[in-house]
Amino acid sequence: MNKLNTKDQDKRRSSGVKLLRSEIVTVRLDPKLRYFAELAARKQRRTLSSYIEWVIEKSLDGVFLNPGLDLSLHDEAEGLWDVDDADKFVKLALRHPELLTHEEQVRWKLIRENGYLWRGKYAGVDSEWTWTPTEQSIVYERLREHWELFCKVALQEAEKTELPTWPVTKKEVDGEDEVPF
Repeated sequence: MNKLNTKDQDKRRSSGVKLLRSEIVTVRLDPKLRYFAELAARKQRRTLSSYIEWVIEKSLDGVFLNPGLDLSLHDEAEGLWDVDDADKFVKLALRHPELLTHEEQVRWKLIRENGYLWRGKYAGVDSEWTWTPTEQSIVYERLREHWELFCKVALQEAEKTELPTWPVTKKEVDGEDEVPF
């Protein structure tokens, strides 16, 4: 009976969602630095991995994203983090565009210029769709739905013409005065 329980437990573990406490990162360390990090970890009764994670977390207080405002990465952490990649990307792009890689800048330009993803209004002489890129004006559901495509287009793995479109002028809305969102 005990063997059956063990098999059942193993089966349940392997069939469920894999729960990882953290991401795996491979790091090269100078042998001397690794030795001292191991000693420090022992002193704190931690694994080397746990010690490195702790040190990185502590160091975030010393990384300033807006030096003039004394705003550390630790202070900004909650506002920048999201479990959804698309949401996390938008938060970073809106708050700290200077931290975007080239590929991320290309993706952000595609997102910023795509009216389908933004709440806005028809304005001006030609009644053109206008919007201001903010966290409140982006339609996150739409971005999540098309996130992979925006990533592919930014990497030139898909054509820009595959991206979602929207009625640019009020005339294109087929006589409707309001956009349905």
